[in-house]
Amino acid sequence: MTENKSSLRLGKNWFFYLLGIVVLIAIGSGLFRLWFGPQMKPGVNLANPDLMERPGLITGIPESGIENSNPVVSIAQAISPAVVGITGVEEPGLLSRTGEEMTGSGVIFDASNGYIVTNNHVVQGSTRILVTLADGRELTAQLVGRDPHTDLAVLQIQAPNLVAVNFGDSDRIAVGETAVAIGNPLGMRFARSVTVGVISGLNRQLVTDEGYAYKLIQTDAAINPGNSGGALANAKGEIIGINTVKIAIPGFEGMGFAIPINQVKTVINSLIQQKEVIRPALGVRLKGEVTTEAAAYYQLPVDYGVVIEVHAGSPAEKAGLKDEDIIIAVDNQIIRSAADLQALMAQHPVGDTIQVKVIRRQKAGRKQTYGEITFPVILERLTTSG
Repeated sequence: MTENKSSLRLGKNWFFYLLGIVVLIAIGSGLFRLWFGPQMKPGVNLANPDLMERPGLITGIPESGIENSNPVVSIAQAISPAVVGITGVEEPGLLSRTGEEMTGSGVIFDASNGYIVTNNHVVQGSTRILVTLADGRELTAQLVGRDPHTDLAVLQIQAPNLVAVNFGDSDRIAVGETAVAIGNPLGMRFARSVTVGVISGLNRQLVTDEGYAYKLIQTDAAINPGNSGGALANAKGEIIGINTVKIAIPGFEGMGFAIPINQVKTVINSLIQQKEVIRPALGVRLKGEVTTEAAAYYQLPVDYGVVIEVHAGSPAEKAGLKDEDIIIAVDNQIIRSAADLQALMAQHPVGDTIQVKVIRRQKAGRKQTYGEITFPVILERLTTSG
Protein backbone atom coordinates (compact mmCIF):
# COMPACT_ATOMS: atom_id res chain seq x y z
CA MET A 1 0.00 0.00 0.00
CA THR A 2 2.78 2.36 0.83
CA GLU A 3 4.47 1.78 -2.47
CA ASN A 4 1.21 2.47 -4.35
CA LYS A 5 0.70 5.87 -2.66
CA SER A 6 4.27 6.78 -3.39
CA SER A 7 3.84 5.95 -7.09
CA LEU A 8 0.64 8.01 -7.27
CA ARG A 9 2.32 11.08 -5.84
CA LEU A 10 5.18 10.74 -8.34
CA GLY A 11 2.71 10.51 -11.24
CA LYS A 12 0.88 13.68 -10.16
CA ASN A 13 4.17 15.58 -9.94
CA TRP A 14 5.10 14.61 -13.48
CA PHE A 15 1.73 15.77 -14.69
CA PHE A 16 2.28 19.25 -13.21
CA TYR A 17 5.81 19.35 -14.65
CA LEU A 18 4.52 18.62 -18.14
CA LEU A 19 1.71 21.12 -17.77
CA GLY A 20 4.19 23.83 -16.78
CA ILE A 21 6.40 23.13 -19.78
CA VAL A 22 3.42 23.39 -22.15
CA VAL A 23 2.38 26.71 -20.61
CA LEU A 24 5.91 28.12 -20.89
CA ILE A 25 6.13 27.09 -24.55
CA ALA A 26 2.81 28.77 -25.31
CA ILE A 27 3.86 31.97 -23.55
CA GLY A 28 7.25 31.98 -25.30
CA SER A 29 5.67 31.45 -28.70
CA GLY A 30 3.26 34.34 -28.14
CA LEU A 31 6.05 36.67 -27.07
CA PHE A 32 8.12 35.63 -30.11
CA ARG A 33 5.23 36.40 -32.48
CA LEU A 34 4.53 39.68 -30.70
CA TRP A 35 8.16 40.78 -30.91
CA PHE A 36 9.22 39.51 -34.34
CA GLY A 37 5.94 39.06 -36.19
CA PRO A 38 5.47 42.66 -37.50
CA GLN A 39 9.01 42.66 -38.94
CA MET A 40 8.65 39.42 -40.87
CA LYS A 41 6.66 39.44 -44.08
CA PRO A 42 5.99 36.95 -46.86
CA GLY A 43 8.85 36.67 -49.31
CA VAL A 44 11.69 37.17 -46.79
CA ASN A 45 14.89 35.53 -47.90
CA LEU A 46 16.55 34.49 -44.63
CA ALA A 47 19.90 34.32 -46.37
CA ASN A 48 19.45 37.95 -47.38
CA PRO A 49 16.87 39.80 -45.23
CA ASP A 50 16.99 42.84 -47.56
CA LEU A 51 15.24 40.87 -50.31
CA MET A 52 11.54 41.37 -49.46
CA GLU A 53 8.43 41.77 -51.53
CA ARG A 54 7.67 45.48 -51.71
CA PRO A 55 6.33 47.85 -54.38
CA GLY A 56 8.81 48.81 -57.10
CA LEU A 57 10.23 46.09 -59.28
CA ILE A 58 13.66 45.86 -60.82
CA THR A 59 13.50 45.89 -64.61
CA GLY A 60 14.23 42.46 -65.99
CA ILE A 61 13.04 40.57 -62.87
CA PRO A 62 9.36 41.52 -62.60
CA GLU A 63 8.28 38.22 -61.10
CA SER A 64 10.53 38.54 -58.06
CA GLY A 65 9.04 41.71 -56.62
CA ILE A 66 12.48 42.91 -55.50
CA GLU A 67 13.04 46.51 -54.48
CA ASN A 68 16.54 47.95 -54.69
CA SER A 69 17.59 51.22 -53.13
CA ASN A 70 20.63 51.56 -55.43
CA PRO A 71 20.01 54.74 -57.51
CA VAL A 72 21.70 53.16 -60.54
CA VAL A 73 18.72 50.81 -60.84
CA SER A 74 16.35 53.76 -61.21
CA ILE A 75 18.67 55.42 -63.72
CA ALA A 76 18.85 52.26 -65.81
CA GLN A 77 15.06 51.86 -65.69
CA ALA A 78 14.50 55.44 -66.85
CA ILE A 79 17.14 55.62 -69.61
CA SER A 80 17.42 52.11 -71.07
CA PRO A 81 14.11 52.28 -73.02
CA ALA A 82 15.48 55.33 -74.87
CA VAL A 83 18.79 53.67 -75.80
CA VAL A 84 18.65 52.04 -79.23
CA GLY A 85 20.87 49.87 -81.35
CA ILE A 86 22.22 51.40 -84.57
CA THR A 87 23.36 49.31 -87.53
CA GLY A 88 24.84 51.17 -90.46
CA VAL A 89 24.76 49.02 -93.59
CA GLU A 90 27.00 49.68 -96.56
CA GLU A 91 25.36 47.95 -99.51
CA PRO A 92 27.45 45.70 -101.77
CA GLY A 93 29.22 47.48 -104.58
CA LEU A 94 31.24 46.56 -107.63
CA LEU A 95 34.32 45.70 -105.56
CA SER A 96 32.60 43.99 -102.65
CA ARG A 97 30.33 40.94 -102.59
CA THR A 98 28.76 41.54 -99.22
CA GLY A 99 27.68 44.68 -97.47
CA GLU A 100 29.65 45.84 -94.45
CA GLU A 101 28.00 46.77 -91.17
CA MET A 102 28.92 49.19 -88.40
CA THR A 103 27.11 48.75 -85.10
CA GLY A 104 26.72 51.28 -82.34
CA SER A 105 24.24 52.93 -80.03
CA GLY A 106 21.90 55.88 -80.15
CA VAL A 107 19.68 57.86 -77.80
CA ILE A 108 16.10 59.00 -78.46
CA PHE A 109 15.86 62.64 -77.39
CA ASP A 110 12.54 63.63 -79.01
CA ALA A 111 9.82 60.97 -78.79
CA SER A 112 7.13 62.88 -80.69
CA ASN A 113 9.35 63.44 -83.75
CA GLY A 114 11.40 60.26 -83.43
CA TYR A 115 14.78 62.03 -83.30
CA ILE A 116 17.86 60.02 -82.29
CA VAL A 117 21.42 61.23 -81.67
CA THR A 118 24.39 58.98 -82.36
CA ASN A 119 28.02 59.23 -83.45
CA ASN A 120 28.87 60.21 -87.01
CA HIS A 121 31.40 57.38 -87.31
CA VAL A 122 28.62 54.84 -86.63
CA VAL A 123 26.61 55.88 -89.73
CA GLN A 124 29.24 57.42 -92.00
CA GLY A 125 29.26 55.73 -95.40
CA SER A 126 26.06 53.80 -94.71
CA THR A 127 23.46 53.48 -97.44
CA ARG A 128 20.90 52.06 -95.02
CA ILE A 129 20.54 52.60 -91.26
CA LEU A 130 18.60 50.23 -89.02
CA VAL A 131 17.41 51.11 -85.52
CA THR A 132 16.55 48.43 -82.96
CA LEU A 133 14.33 49.62 -80.10
CA ALA A 134 14.32 48.32 -76.55
CA ASP A 135 11.07 46.44 -77.18
CA GLY A 136 12.61 44.58 -80.13
CA ARG A 137 11.12 46.59 -82.99
CA GLU A 138 13.52 47.11 -85.91
CA LEU A 139 12.99 50.19 -88.07
CA THR A 140 14.72 51.91 -90.97
CA ALA A 141 15.96 55.37 -90.02
CA GLN A 142 16.39 58.48 -92.13
CA LEU A 143 19.60 60.46 -91.79
CA VAL A 144 18.69 64.03 -90.84
CA GLY A 145 22.27 65.28 -90.87
CA ARG A 146 25.74 64.55 -89.59
CA ASP A 147 28.71 66.55 -88.42
CA PRO A 148 32.15 64.89 -88.72
CA HIS A 149 33.68 67.85 -86.89
CA THR A 150 32.01 66.84 -83.62
CA ASP A 151 31.38 63.17 -84.53
CA LEU A 152 27.62 63.58 -84.16
CA ALA A 153 24.66 62.61 -86.32
CA VAL A 154 20.87 62.88 -86.04
CA LEU A 155 18.51 60.15 -87.25
CA GLN A 156 14.73 60.05 -87.44
CA ILE A 157 12.31 57.14 -87.16
CA GLN A 158 8.53 56.94 -87.37
CA ALA A 159 7.08 54.81 -84.56
CA PRO A 160 4.53 55.08 -81.74
CA ASN A 161 5.21 54.71 -78.02
CA LEU A 162 8.78 55.98 -78.04
CA VAL A 163 10.60 56.93 -74.83
CA ALA A 164 12.99 59.91 -74.73
CA VAL A 165 15.71 60.97 -72.31
CA ASN A 166 16.15 64.27 -70.47
CA PHE A 167 19.25 66.32 -71.18
CA GLY A 168 21.22 67.75 -68.26
CA ASP A 169 23.81 70.54 -68.08
CA SER A 170 27.36 69.39 -68.80
CA ASP A 171 28.73 72.72 -67.57
CA ARG A 172 27.55 71.87 -64.04
CA ILE A 173 29.17 68.45 -63.58
CA ALA A 174 32.14 67.85 -61.29
CA VAL A 175 35.06 65.45 -61.19
CA GLY A 176 34.25 62.53 -58.90
CA GLU A 177 30.49 62.45 -59.33
CA THR A 178 28.69 59.29 -60.43
CA ALA A 179 28.62 58.47 -64.14
CA VAL A 180 26.45 55.75 -65.70
CA ALA A 181 27.10 54.58 -69.27
CA ILE A 182 24.39 52.70 -71.18
CA GLY A 183 24.89 51.26 -74.65
CA ASN A 184 25.31 48.16 -76.78
CA PRO A 185 28.89 46.85 -76.53
CA LEU A 186 29.63 44.22 -79.19
CA GLY A 187 26.24 44.73 -80.79
CA MET A 188 22.71 43.79 -79.81
CA ARG A 189 23.69 40.59 -77.97
CA PHE A 190 24.65 42.81 -75.05
CA ALA A 191 22.07 45.53 -75.65
CA ARG A 192 21.62 48.27 -73.04
CA SER A 193 24.53 47.16 -70.90
CA VAL A 194 24.97 49.38 -67.84
CA THR A 195 28.39 50.31 -66.48
CA VAL A 196 29.06 52.62 -63.55
CA GLY A 197 31.98 54.84 -62.63
CA VAL A 198 32.77 58.46 -61.97
CA ILE A 199 33.56 61.59 -63.93
CA SER A 200 37.35 61.30 -64.14
CA GLY A 201 38.10 64.59 -65.84
CA LEU A 202 36.63 67.55 -67.69
CA ASN A 203 37.69 69.39 -70.86
CA ARG A 204 40.00 66.58 -71.90
CA GLN A 205 41.33 67.56 -75.30
CA LEU A 206 41.73 65.07 -78.12
CA VAL A 207 42.77 65.97 -81.66
CA THR A 208 41.69 63.77 -84.57
CA ASP A 209 43.78 62.90 -87.61
CA GLU A 210 41.81 65.54 -89.51
CA GLY A 211 42.93 68.17 -87.00
CA TYR A 212 39.59 68.53 -85.21
CA ALA A 213 40.01 69.27 -81.52
CA TYR A 214 37.51 67.99 -78.99
CA LYS A 215 36.98 68.89 -75.37
CA LEU A 216 35.49 65.77 -73.88
CA ILE A 217 34.28 64.34 -70.58
CA GLN A 218 36.53 61.57 -69.27
CA THR A 219 35.01 58.68 -67.32
CA ASP A 220 36.12 55.31 -65.96
CA ALA A 221 32.68 53.80 -66.62
CA ALA A 222 33.46 51.05 -69.11
CA ILE A 223 32.94 52.13 -72.73
CA ASN A 224 33.50 49.38 -75.28
CA PRO A 225 33.07 48.99 -79.05
CA GLY A 226 29.37 49.38 -79.74
CA ASN A 227 28.90 51.88 -76.91
CA SER A 228 29.60 54.70 -79.38
CA GLY A 229 26.58 56.99 -79.50
CA GLY A 230 25.21 55.71 -76.20
CA ALA A 231 24.26 57.66 -73.11
CA LEU A 232 26.38 58.95 -70.25
CA ALA A 233 24.12 59.94 -67.36
CA ASN A 234 24.52 61.58 -63.97
CA ALA A 235 23.02 60.49 -60.65
CA LYS A 236 19.79 62.37 -61.47
CA GLY A 237 19.23 60.26 -64.58
CA GLU A 238 20.01 63.20 -66.89
CA ILE A 239 22.11 62.73 -70.02
CA ILE A 240 25.34 64.70 -69.63
CA GLY A 241 27.25 63.25 -72.58
CA ILE A 242 27.18 61.04 -75.67
CA ASN A 243 29.82 58.31 -75.49
CA THR A 244 32.25 58.49 -78.36
CA VAL A 245 35.67 56.89 -77.82
CA LYS A 246 37.97 55.07 -75.42
CA ILE A 247 41.74 54.85 -75.15
CA ALA A 248 42.59 51.38 -76.46
CA ILE A 249 46.29 51.22 -75.66
CA PRO A 250 47.80 48.22 -73.82
CA GLY A 251 48.31 49.11 -70.17
CA PHE A 252 45.60 51.80 -70.08
CA GLU A 253 42.27 51.00 -68.44
CA GLY A 254 39.20 53.04 -67.58
CA MET A 255 39.75 55.92 -70.00
CA GLY A 256 36.52 56.51 -71.90
CA PHE A 257 35.28 59.79 -73.30
CA ALA A 258 31.93 61.43 -74.03
CA ILE A 259 30.89 64.55 -75.95
CA PRO A 260 29.48 67.11 -73.45
CA ILE A 261 25.72 67.35 -73.84
CA ASN A 262 25.71 71.17 -74.09
CA GLN A 263 27.83 70.87 -77.23
CA VAL A 264 25.57 68.05 -78.45
CA LYS A 265 22.46 70.23 -78.05
CA THR A 266 23.96 73.00 -80.20
CA VAL A 267 24.94 70.62 -82.99
CA ILE A 268 21.71 68.60 -83.13
CA ASN A 269 19.58 71.75 -83.16
CA SER A 270 21.55 73.00 -86.14
CA LEU A 271 21.27 69.65 -87.93
CA ILE A 272 17.49 69.52 -87.39
CA GLN A 273 16.86 73.11 -88.44
CA GLN A 274 19.37 73.50 -91.27
CA LYS A 275 20.39 69.90 -92.09
CA GLU A 276 23.99 71.00 -91.64
CA VAL A 277 26.36 72.82 -89.28
CA ILE A 278 27.70 76.09 -90.66
CA ARG A 279 31.05 77.27 -89.32
CA PRO A 280 33.57 79.90 -90.39
CA ALA A 281 36.59 78.28 -92.02
CA LEU A 282 40.24 79.23 -91.71
CA GLY A 283 41.24 76.32 -93.94
CA VAL A 284 44.08 74.72 -92.01
CA ARG A 285 44.84 71.35 -90.45
CA LEU A 286 46.27 71.43 -86.97
CA LYS A 287 49.43 69.32 -86.93
CA GLY A 288 50.37 69.77 -83.30
CA GLU A 289 50.78 72.06 -80.32
CA VAL A 290 53.99 73.72 -79.17
CA THR A 291 55.16 72.53 -75.77
CA THR A 292 57.89 73.85 -73.48
CA GLU A 293 60.09 70.89 -74.43
CA ALA A 294 59.55 71.40 -78.16
CA ALA A 295 60.25 75.13 -77.86
CA ALA A 296 63.56 74.44 -76.12
CA TYR A 297 64.60 71.75 -78.61
CA TYR A 298 63.82 73.83 -81.71
CA GLN A 299 64.92 77.08 -80.07
CA LEU A 300 61.56 78.72 -80.68
CA PRO A 301 60.91 82.24 -79.40
CA VAL A 302 57.63 81.09 -77.76
CA ASP A 303 56.57 77.97 -75.84
CA TYR A 304 52.94 77.95 -76.99
CA GLY A 305 50.89 77.97 -80.21
CA VAL A 306 49.67 75.49 -82.83
CA VAL A 307 51.52 74.25 -85.91
CA ILE A 308 49.40 74.28 -89.08
CA GLU A 309 49.20 72.77 -92.53
CA VAL A 310 47.43 75.05 -95.02
CA HIS A 311 44.74 73.68 -97.35
CA ALA A 312 44.97 74.63 -101.01
CA GLY A 313 42.58 77.41 -102.00
CA SER A 314 41.65 78.11 -98.38
CA PRO A 315 41.21 81.54 -96.74
CA ALA A 316 44.52 80.94 -94.94
CA GLU A 317 46.40 80.32 -98.20
CA LYS A 318 44.76 83.34 -99.84
CA ALA A 319 45.92 85.47 -96.91
CA GLY A 320 49.53 84.22 -97.15
CA LEU A 321 49.83 81.61 -94.40
CA LYS A 322 52.14 78.65 -95.11
CA ASP A 323 52.72 75.10 -93.91
CA GLU A 324 54.64 74.87 -90.61
CA ASP A 325 53.55 78.36 -89.53
CA ILE A 326 52.84 78.51 -85.79
CA ILE A 327 49.69 80.43 -84.90
CA ILE A 328 50.27 82.17 -81.59
CA ALA A 329 47.41 84.69 -81.49
CA VAL A 330 44.10 85.64 -83.13
CA ASP A 331 42.89 89.20 -82.68
CA ASN A 332 45.58 89.64 -79.98
CA GLN A 333 44.20 86.71 -77.97
CA ILE A 334 46.88 84.11 -77.23
CA ILE A 335 46.40 80.68 -78.80
CA ARG A 336 47.91 77.93 -76.65
CA SER A 337 46.04 74.95 -78.04
CA ALA A 338 43.94 73.70 -80.94
CA ALA A 339 40.84 74.04 -78.77
CA ASP A 340 41.68 77.72 -78.14
CA LEU A 341 41.84 78.35 -81.88
CA GLN A 342 38.57 76.57 -82.60
CA ALA A 343 36.82 78.35 -79.73
CA LEU A 344 37.86 81.76 -81.08
CA MET A 345 36.84 80.80 -84.61
CA ALA A 346 33.39 79.83 -83.38
CA GLN A 347 32.85 83.38 -82.10
CA HIS A 348 32.96 84.80 -85.63
CA PRO A 349 30.40 84.63 -88.44
CA VAL A 350 31.26 83.84 -92.02
CA GLY A 351 32.74 86.89 -93.76
CA ASP A 352 34.51 88.32 -90.69
CA THR A 353 38.13 89.35 -90.99
CA ILE A 354 40.42 88.13 -88.21
CA GLN A 355 44.04 89.05 -87.50
CA VAL A 356 46.17 85.90 -87.32
CA LYS A 357 49.64 86.25 -85.81
CA VAL A 358 52.15 83.51 -86.64
CA ILE A 359 55.74 82.57 -85.94
CA ARG A 360 57.49 81.64 -89.20
CA ARG A 361 60.83 79.97 -89.67
CA GLN A 362 63.25 82.03 -91.76
CA LYS A 363 66.73 81.36 -93.01
CA ALA A 364 69.57 83.81 -92.62
CA GLY A 365 72.52 82.11 -94.28
CA ARG A 366 73.06 78.81 -92.48
CA LYS A 367 71.27 80.00 -89.39
CA GLN A 368 67.54 79.58 -88.89
CA THR A 369 65.59 82.33 -87.24
CA TYR A 370 61.94 82.94 -86.49
CA GLY A 371 59.91 86.05 -87.11
CA GLU A 372 56.41 87.23 -86.20
CA ILE A 373 53.95 88.07 -89.00
CA THR A 374 50.30 89.08 -88.78
CA PHE A 375 47.88 88.26 -91.61
CA PRO A 376 44.29 89.50 -92.08
CA VAL A 377 42.18 86.45 -92.99
CA ILE A 378 38.63 86.65 -94.35
CA LEU A 379 36.67 83.67 -92.99
CA GLU A 380 34.71 81.62 -95.50
CA ARG A 381 31.89 79.16 -95.03
CA LEU A 382 32.63 75.64 -93.90
CA THR A 383 29.69 73.26 -93.95
CA THR A 384 29.40 69.70 -92.72
CA SER A 385 26.26 67.76 -93.47
CA GLY A 386 24.94 64.33 -94.44
